[in-house]
Amino acid sequence: MPAIALALPSGGSAAAVPVAVLTAAVLHAVWNGLAHRIQDKLAGFALINLAYTVCAVVLVALNPLPAAAAWPYLLASVVLQVASQILLLRAYQLGDFGQMYPIARGSAPLLVAVLSVTVLGQGLGGGELLGVLVISCGLIGLALAKGIPGRAQLPALGAAAGTGVMIASYTVLDGSGVRHAGTVGGYVAWLFLLQGPSLALIAWARRGRGLFVGVGPVVPVGIVGGVLSLTAYGLVVWAQSRGSLAAVAALRETSIVIAALIATVVFRERLGRLRMTASATVLAGIAVLEFARP
Repeated sequence: MPAIALALPSGGSAAAVPVAVLTAAVLHAVWNGLAHRIQDKLAGFALINLAYTVCAVVLVALNPLPAAAAWPYLLASVVLQVASQILLLRAYQLGDFGQMYPIARGSAPLLVAVLSVTVLGQGLGGGELLGVLVISCGLIGLALAKGIPGRAQLPALGAAAGTGVMIASYTVLDGSGVRHAGTVGGYVAWLFLLQGPSLALIAWARRGRGLFVGVGPVVPVGIVGGVLSLTAYGLVVWAQSRGSLAAVAALRETSIVIAALIATVVFRERLGRLRMTASATVLAGIAVLEFARP
């Protein structure tokens, strides 16, 4: 896997970064599974956001303030992360977990590669082009897992793809921002403190006092999901401050495989050969893309 490309400064353990990223991948797939399991998705996401907001308050008190140079990155990331949650929420409301999650996660590395050519004017080598093509084939397979998408499926697929756009964007921002912050803990704490209340307020504006009616039994699930979400991304940001941004971003997409297992075992979704093969193809393409980077 691309973990071999990760580099730590002298004095660090070379195994620490890949272990942290793989742990984050597991936690990320699990908290997304928990979010999807809550029948009322809007209330579920609101609970998760409120849970990690409380955790973030504690972390803000325990960590130094990020340096001034990091704040433009941090604030822009907050906007993109809130947008990604809104899109992911919509995708989970409309589609299957086993299909939406791989599209959302797998499209991000592909989009980074495409943007590097179309926006930044960077060329793709043969290996990188192969990786892009393999990821594209996998994503097409996922989109066609239930046959040619009809008009009813397009909103779910669009929301999942839009989530990937947001993920690609805030990954790059946070990878740069944390290196300017002077404190990983402070950066993560403020990131979650600022974004946490946003979705909860949006949900409250839509539902008012009825938002949390009848959700008592799933409050513990929301709390666990919030803690896992904060921990997972905190580990990723820590890894980004010490290792290769591209390799960290690629390695954490192993969560696609974990999500496929959750979809099968927990949600009893029939993934079928096509969807399983497509998920594995996306993961293989990500590995090819990152191995081929100069």
